Amino acid sequence: MEPQSSYPPLFRQPTDSAPAVDPDGGGSRTATNPIHEPDPIPLVDLQRLDVEPERLGEACREWGIFRVVNHGVPLDLLTRIRSHARRLFSLPFESKQALFTTPVSYFWGTPILTPSGSALLGGAQGVNWVEGLNVPLGKLSLLGDGDGDGDGDDEEVTVLAGFRDLLQEYGVHLARIAKLLFRAMAEDLRLDPTHSKSYLSEPTGFLRLYRYPHCAKADGDTSGMEAHTDSSVLSILCQDEVGGLELYKDEQWIQVQPAPDTLIVNVGDMLQAMSDDEYISVKHRVQVKKPQDRTSVCYFVFPGQDSVIRSSKYRPFTYRDFQAQVQQDVKTLGFKVGLHRFKLD
Repeated sequence: MEPQSSYPPLFRQPTDSAPAVDPDGGGSRTATNPIHEPDPIPLVDLQRLDVEPERLGEACREWGIFRVVNHGVPLDLLTRIRSHARRLFSLPFESKQALFTTPVSYFWGTPILTPSGSALLGGAQGVNWVEGLNVPLGKLSLLGDGDGDGDGDDEEVTVLAGFRDLLQEYGVHLARIAKLLFRAMAEDLRLDPTHSKSYLSEPTGFLRLYRYPHCAKADGDTSGMEAHTDSSVLSILCQDEVGGLELYKDEQWIQVQPAPDTLIVNVGDMLQAMSDDEYISVKHRVQVKKPQDRTSVCYFVFPGQDSVIRSSKYRPFTYRDFQAQVQQDVKTLGFKVGLHRFKLD
């Protein structure tokens, strides 16, 4: 069990409220959640995109979410990243605040961040039972250099440097997967290559690492992350075996069960607009589990900041326009309105 000092003060609980558990194995490992048979989440084989293109298009139109297998990311790399993330999250809360300032930023209580990576709170927004690290991949070289991340000691700098190397390797894999998927999606949607070539911009990619602390009072209604859609083109998730991710479909919430060696891909708002609403930006949330912390790593990628998204359903806009509107809505209303702001009458 993590020391209570590692959690934000609001999340601290009695020390006997949760067992010691390693979600990736070892120690007092608990039973994992098996995929229900048949698993409802569509499965896409990355090695068969050319021979089974209809599976990808159907998943995006009907679900807006799918599992990816044969993705080429070593299972050992996925395990090491989650293990290293847990090591960083186990640092004292005050240390994380001091250590992660730039380029990697630390946040808690909300998943909504400003462009600089700081938490954005406003309106009637509630507290989400989550803490995280925001990692712009284009600035990853600055992590652990002993200069750009606060005044960490030698041990912390060494830990950060090792983590930087893992994230760089992982980022290369995720950028490759995103490009392969988007190329197949653009062909499926018959997007104009003149416009679509800037619709996915690798330099915009970033990772977010999340820890959802266990909650002694969790009763199924404690929100680790409130229901939302992603603003990205694509989001690619690596989750541990704790579970808690749910998607909304056909007026009900469906659990996305953990599955070893698979990645979860979400269609984001930008891709829904590009597709003229053929693809669905899936609404999803995370519910906190009572006995265990949950750790996940998500890759987000966007259009170029000045790339104009053209659609028969929406007025022309750039991601910069969209991001500014979301920030304004959160500040004034407490929540994201999203694509509806750009919908044609």
